[in-house]
Amino acid sequence: MGSVLVTGGAGYIGSFIVRALRDAGRAHVVLDDFSLGHEAALGGSTAVRGAIDDRAAVGALIRTHKVEWVIHMAALSLVGESMKSPEKYWRNNVAGTLAMLDAAREAGVRGFVLSSTAAVYGEPVRVPIDESHPCAPTSVYGETKRTIERILASLHAAHGFTSVSLRYFNAAGAAADGSMGEDHAQETHLVPLVLGAAAGTRPPVTVLGDDYPTPDGTGVRDYIHVEDLADAHLRALSLLESEGAGAEIFNLGGGSGASVREVLQTAQRVTGRAIPQAIGARRAGDPAVLVASSARAQERLGWSAPRSRLETIIESAWRWHRDHPLGFA
Repeated sequence: MGSVLVTGGAGYIGSFIVRALRDAGRAHVVLDDFSLGHEAALGGSTAVRGAIDDRAAVGALIRTHKVEWVIHMAALSLVGESMKSPEKYWRNNVAGTLAMLDAAREAGVRGFVLSSTAAVYGEPVRVPIDESHPCAPTSVYGETKRTIERILASLHAAHGFTSVSLRYFNAAGAAADGSMGEDHAQETHLVPLVLGAAAGTRPPVTVLGDDYPTPDGTGVRDYIHVEDLADAHLRALSLLESEGAGAEIFNLGGGSGASVREVLQTAQRVTGRAIPQAIGARRAGDPAVLVASSARAQERLGWSAPRSRLETIIESAWRWHRDHPLGFA
């Protein structure tokens, strides 16, 4: 089993993947510019500070550490920001990834796992969403990820370069032992915003729209525990190693949806605290409902999401936020 490079490995999901690799005894190295991630989240794993678009540095890193596989997590991922600063997202997510792919292929990397997103689907025409669902992103962020998926498909067609793209739905939760969790300087994810409001470390939660065509008027999302996500990445590596996959695509979700109001109600039960909240306008680019079918990942990867009950997710996240009010600081 060759060594694994994790780009953006100091980020929220990336750090859990790094921990899973470490626990599995897999040789690995992290590349991160630490603009968003936390060195303290890496648990002593080897990390190199750098940018994905520095082809010479990426190539040297791959050769030095005998990297055969890349898990690519480094990306800008804020939907609202992508609509206001699209050029920033095209430059970082697409141009940066293409430069890194060029360096990786030149240095002999055998395969690639992409952190993709349910945002590639846009407004769903059917639910649950499977991988054959039409892709019509409603955000620039979603468009950049779909473009990278297309690049990977074309690299396989032209050069036989293998890849797995994992389309996440809503990642949430924290480590079962309470040692790791979500810590963003600019937090946009619902669960930490809700729990921060419960703890009194964040302002009241703003519900972004209560006029969606859903049972309670608030947006419905499919939440998946971050440790279940990390497990899927190791299974994707195993698929690449054992079968030499083509340009595979898998959804990763818990398989059921929860509305914003349901998240708030569950958080109140778990924390035993009232959560101050207000109603705001919809956020540009947000579909009303996103719920996954992960049947293909279950069949091909042997993957499941045992930790992804909403109550389990919120219990683990509450343990982290309650005991680490300043995050990794």
